[in-house]
Amino acid sequence: MAKKKILFISSEMSPYLKVSTVAELARRLPQAIQEKENEIRVLMPRYGCINERRNRLHEVVRLSGINITIDDNDNPLTIKVASLPEAKMQVYFLDNEDYFHRKFVYTDENNKFFDDNDERTIFFCKGVLETVKKLGWQPDIIHCHGWMTSLVPLYLKTIYKDEPVFKNAKIVYSVFENQFDDSLGKDFARKASLNTIDNKQMGALDASCAGLYKSGIVHSDAVVKCSEDIDPDVTSFIKKQKGKVVIGHKEEEDYVEDYIKLYDNLLERQN
Repeated sequence: MAKKKILFISSEMSPYLKVSTVAELARRLPQAIQEKENEIRVLMPRYGCINERRNRLHEVVRLSGINITIDDNDNPLTIKVASLPEAKMQVYFLDNEDYFHRKFVYTDENNKFFDDNDERTIFFCKGVLETVKKLGWQPDIIHCHGWMTSLVPLYLKTIYKDEPVFKNAKIVYSVFENQFDDSLGKDFARKASLNTIDNKQMGALDASCAGLYKSGIVHSDAVVKCSEDIDPDVTSFIKKQKGKVVIGHKEEEDYVEDYIKLYDNLLERQN
């Protein structure tokens, strides 16, 4: 098929950050897809532990001026970019001083889950979509990896469904093993609704890792099972999704062909 535009969104990515199994796949897959003559963009958070000087991050001034509102609070979004020379691949980093300028990723030095991980997740997911809008780049496929990207499918099917840049995009959501046992808090769903999305549209979303995965699954067009240790409740939930394309990630050398076929299948359905 014709050259595709594919947006990869990930909570982490090697070599910039690796705290789970998400990072390595989020590094290898975009490059492999790009080498198949496709156009890609990669977006991830700019956690404070990512060394800007070593990784040669610099601010993208033309994308400045975006504010993400959560609970009536305006949070400025800064976009930075770095390049992986060996892959000729650019990675965009979403940054905010209050949410990401800290030494640790999801827990503090005492291994306590950050109280604002709920707002950090909302900020990142909405920030990704606002960034792509400002780029003016229209993806054919939007592929989300990990729990911190789980609100992207929800927002694309509700708040952003009529945005021209996203209108024809198909959404793929990759599910991994549960990566935290804590909760994003009793106010998470309310905050995540952005005072716009009703309870019916919010669907399966709750503040647990499994609940985040379920929300991503419900609002995506296809699901990739990327672990043998997926929560049994999540696995059962996937099986109940009628008519949704589901594949398993394989580590064989030609694994990328499965993804190419998946993307082509989704776009053929559209046509």
